[in-house]
Amino acid sequence: MTKNRHVSLLLAISSFAFCIPASSQPPKAEFMSLESAQPVLRTFSATLPPELRNEPNEVQWQAWVQAQDASIRQRLVTGEEDTLTNLLRFGVSYTKEYQIDREYLAKYGNSTLVNAFAENRANDLIHALASSNANEGIKQMRAFLIQRGYSFKTTSDRARVKKLLLDNLARMRDEFAQFHEELQSAGPAEASHVYAQRGISLDSNLWPDYALDRTLAELVNGGLLKPGSIRRIAIIGPGLDFANKEYGNDFYPPQSIQPFAVLDSLIRLGLTDPKSYQLYTLDISPSVNIHLARAHSNAAAGKPYVVQLPWVSAAPFNKEYLAGFEAYWRALGSQIGAPAEPVAVPLQVVEHTQIRAVSVRPEIARRVTPVDMNIVFQHLSATDPDQKFDLIVGTNIFIYYAAFEQSLARVNLAAMLTPGGFALTNDLLDDKATSHLEEAHRTIIEISSQPQVFDRIYCYRRQP
Repeated sequence: MTKNRHVSLLLAISSFAFCIPASSQPPKAEFMSLESAQPVLRTFSATLPPELRNEPNEVQWQAWVQAQDASIRQRLVTGEEDTLTNLLRFGVSYTKEYQIDREYLAKYGNSTLVNAFAENRANDLIHALASSNANEGIKQMRAFLIQRGYSFKTTSDRARVKKLLLDNLARMRDEFAQFHEELQSAGPAEASHVYAQRGISLDSNLWPDYALDRTLAELVNGGLLKPGSIRRIAIIGPGLDFANKEYGNDFYPPQSIQPFAVLDSLIRLGLTDPKSYQLYTLDISPSVNIHLARAHSNAAAGKPYVVQLPWVSAAPFNKEYLAGFEAYWRALGSQIGAPAEPVAVPLQVVEHTQIRAVSVRPEIARRVTPVDMNIVFQHLSATDPDQKFDLIVGTNIFIYYAAFEQSLARVNLAAMLTPGGFALTNDLLDDKATSHLEEAHRTIIEISSQPQVFDRIYCYRRQP
């Protein structure tokens, strides 16, 4: 991501914030202090980065965390390249060529058949990227490439784009082989930070939202959450999906589902009053923040936010899991909106694609406010009790960080939670360093029996 792009996107976010009345300005993130990080620094003293080994002062610490924050944000560039690669592998809006699933991906470079799929897909994608009639998602990818210095004007320009597409496909093949090998020998703790060196992607799907719904119901049934107890909610990394990394759902416009899915569950379970809650999304991606800022502004002008809810019924999951998920999916959105007309599904995937759409009411969407924040090194006000949250959700977020960064994030989570408040994540957070977060509940859902695969949600409660 170029510097100019960062500047323009941040200016757009600033303009959005400027238009909000002063009394309702969203909170601002602040970098954690050296004092708050000390328990983590002591725990990891033997493996600290070189800059932190000689007992840094506050000025040195702030310089280090801000440099690391900038480094993490640069990983979004590789994440967007991964989204582009998933669009190449699975997209159905621009080609009728065979998709490149995991099995085919592993053979890329050594199979003339798969190589041909990749070549044809790359040619078709480049044609779509160069077209003035491209859909919104492909336009987003075109803007990303142009801002990185690519063009589609000449044959050599397009050949350069093709090389990037195929090079990234090979990179993803090699990364998946490495991650598969690491996961084979990893326990839950190691698996929870296996992507610590990978680009940070924005794509999402509905499976974690279903797991969160089941977890919230378990917390209610177990007496850990009381009716009406959730007033302030934060969603870390809400996602911005249009090129799903599993099944090629690139036929709908970019959207963010999780904030609305979580709200729908909270209202249905009686945990949140739909007229008095506050929900903030916390993300480092300018694309996510601008998208949600635009949704917020549109809702303030009376426009609903429409979400498409596709899923693939051919997914290799247990019948029991799919039955529970389908019941959840059919009810999703009933508390926050009304059914809407879904987009048309391309013929290539129509047989196994289930889809419905929900028009989220403007009064719901306008209460979702984006905040630029890096959970590893930043938090919202740690001293103002009115700025703390009753519930923080972050799925498929902490897997991108190693144990040291996860421990810093755990400190920041605790700083933002009210006493007794919960943080829910599908990643097991490193717990070597002292924090005020303790695991209070764990939801385990079998999603496949052959091979046996589980989905997990870890529930951490803020201690006094």
